[in-house]
Amino acid sequence: MMQSVDNVNHKSGTPESDVLELVHAVMHDYRSRQYQFLRDGPHDITHMDGKVLGFFGRRPGATQSDLAQHSGRDKAQLARLIKGLREKGLLQAEADENDKRNVRLSLTEDGRAVQRALQLQARKLSAQAVAGMSADERTQLLGLLQRVKTNLA
Repeated sequence: MMQSVDNVNHKSGTPESDVLELVHAVMHDYRSRQYQFLRDGPHDITHMDGKVLGFFGRRPGATQSDLAQHSGRDKAQLARLIKGLREKGLLQAEADENDKRNVRLSLTEDGRAVQRALQLQARKLSAQAVAGMSADERTQLLGLLQRVKTNLA
């Protein structure tokens, strides 16, 4: 597999800005590797497809409106994503018993298989990312990243 290189906007700055640039680069590599194996497999899954599958995997029977409220994404964009996932056989829809205008969405068996594959790949990549670190180093890294997150909140 050919390694892609992204050098756009990569210039050295201050140590403070370098931290967030590195966090961004790590997440870019993580997402790229996480979805590469699915793109090469039987389903063409994008990052957003994975997010939608994850949402309905955690909340079976939720609606498109629930997803829009949770994600803050445009309803039209979500409608296209959901339509594509239904056409791929990864999401199924049922009319709400109390309000037939609402459609309840859940993963199909294939959708659950893709979701399990994503979770397994995430665990593998997480293990690869911290390979060679001691338990104390992993704890320290988590603490530092949590402090960065808190500082930004």
